[in-house]
Amino acid sequence: MTGASSACQQSGCLTCSDYNGWLSCRPRFFMHLERIGMKQIGVCMTSCPPGFHGNRSPERSTCTKCRSECDSCFTKNFCTRCRTGFYLHLGKCQESCPDGMVHSDAQRECVPGCPAECESCVNSESCTRCRPGLYQLSGRCYHVCPDDYEPNDELMECTPQVHCEVGEWSEWSPCSKSGRTCGFKRGQETRTRQVLQYPSPFGKPCPDISEIKECLVKRRKCPGGRRKTERNGRRSRNNRKDKESQE
Repeated sequence: MTGASSACQQSGCLTCSDYNGWLSCRPRFFMHLERIGMKQIGVCMTSCPPGFHGNRSPERSTCTKCRSECDSCFTKNFCTRCRTGFYLHLGKCQESCPDGMVHSDAQRECVPGCPAECESCVNSESCTRCRPGLYQLSGRCYHVCPDDYEPNDELMECTPQVHCEVGEWSEWSPCSKSGRTCGFKRGQETRTRQVLQYPSPFGKPCPDISEIKECLVKRRKCPGGRRKTERNGRRSRNNRKDKESQE
């Protein structure tokens, strides 16, 4: 059956067929042929699907397939976006870019070559090697590394700064003097902490890892101190007696 049924008109169709679908479209609609198995069915659309461009004419407006390397196009010979693996340049999709230009995988386009600070690059946004004297970080080249990064002259890269990290303080030691804890009134107590992470050359240095403070103790004699004094006294008296007898 061929005619202008209400179903046709609601879909932008002017005339249609039970077998071939839409045969003609209303003004401002495009005729697009969709393949279903071994036959093609006409469909009326306000705009052509991806991979096709519209050809308008007073008699019939149709959708025409873009070139195989194009994702979308303005005309058959003027691409506006390329398929993966091709790069757009002056309306054409190419597998490689002309001299002085590099490809952008994100845009699928040929873009201006390496930035001035790059010696080599993947594309205009990502350097793989910087010019002498510059440091590389995430595809960019720097005269001075950004905050929280420091220059690595061996790799010529900006590397993250590493700051010193220390553990908790130990308990204060017993009050002592010259290694003894008795026989004095004033002494010192000490405490320490461990370095958990040593800093990089430009990182924050380590704080003090030991502290000393003065302390007072109740003065007491060391154990055995009195007997030792008595022995020393007897030894001194015996020495004097021996000396006198020799005279």
